[in-house]
Amino acid sequence: MLQSLAGSSCVRLVEQHRSAWCFALLVLGYLLYLVFGAVVFSSVELPYEDLLRQELGKLKQRFLEEHACLSEQQLEQFLMRVLEASNYGVSVLSNASGNWNWDFTSSLSVMLLIMVVSTEKGYGHTVPLSDGGKAFCIIYSVIGIPFTLLFLTAVVQRIIVYVTRRPVLYFHIRWGFSKQVVAIIHAMVLGFITVSCFFLIPAAIFSVLEDDWNFLESFYFCFISLSTIGLGDYVPGEGYNQKFRELYKIGITCYLLMGLIAMLVVLETFCELHELKKFRKLFYVKKDKEEDQVHIMEHDQLSFSSISDQAASMKDDQKANEPFVNSQSPTSNDSSLNN
Repeated sequence: MLQSLAGSSCVRLVEQHRSAWCFALLVLGYLLYLVFGAVVFSSVELPYEDLLRQELGKLKQRFLEEHACLSEQQLEQFLMRVLEASNYGVSVLSNASGNWNWDFTSSLSVMLLIMVVSTEKGYGHTVPLSDGGKAFCIIYSVIGIPFTLLFLTAVVQRIIVYVTRRPVLYFHIRWGFSKQVVAIIHAMVLGFITVSCFFLIPAAIFSVLEDDWNFLESFYFCFISLSTIGLGDYVPGEGYNQKFRELYKIGITCYLLMGLIAMLVVLETFCELHELKKFRKLFYVKKDKEEDQVHIMEHDQLSFSSISDQAASMKDDQKANEPFVNSQSPTSNDSSLNN
């Protein structure tokens, strides 16, 4: 008896908070998916990276032995400058001297690339080396991109209720202000807070932690990252003397995830403004009246069928709950008629 009561109470608790349980399972599943991807990539790509490091070390040592007049410090300065230029798409190779990155056609290609990759960001400085890693990256991305979009949509949908809709409704009901005016002021304040907390303050922090970055370069990194473009020309934590590199990388990952969620919340808040809704309708395809009537008729038909089903079920419940009445037998009815 106690077990059945406990089981029914647990089922009732789960039914009452089904949305919260589903959201918790979504977050847990997303975190496990990220950990799974990290473990697979590390186990597949780490041996290839180790071999490449050993090969480059031997090649560098052989070059220094063949050119005794060149010191190791001079070679490293030259290589650092070459790698820095390579991050901007400039190569020192003779066969690449005639290729320009910012002519008209190249600039147009970059703009198209930004429009395409704006759904997800990818810096491009860390890429799989092995064929197995590349194949796994394709499969992992096919599942991971819609999984990430679902996760972000669920998080933003929950946050915007407490950050945007309830505050606007509170000031509208409590103080009697116009709902449109309150929504505009709230969107401006939320945008200012987001820019301060996820652009200005992190840019100042990055300009201190990164030796080669000034405030403009740090702000540029924050904007390019949180706008999901991710060009890869500035990547934090890649310095040779970087302290606590692993902890620093984890902190940057958390910052990017929280900043992306904040950006989506701000964009959703602005999209809910009445003025922007009217402006967007200028570019939408207008529905025909016949289509609207069809939708209304389908909705009414579904509503009528659901109401009739509910009425039939209520009648069945009423019949089941009626007290049992003994009916008279046919023989007694016949005798009474004969009399």
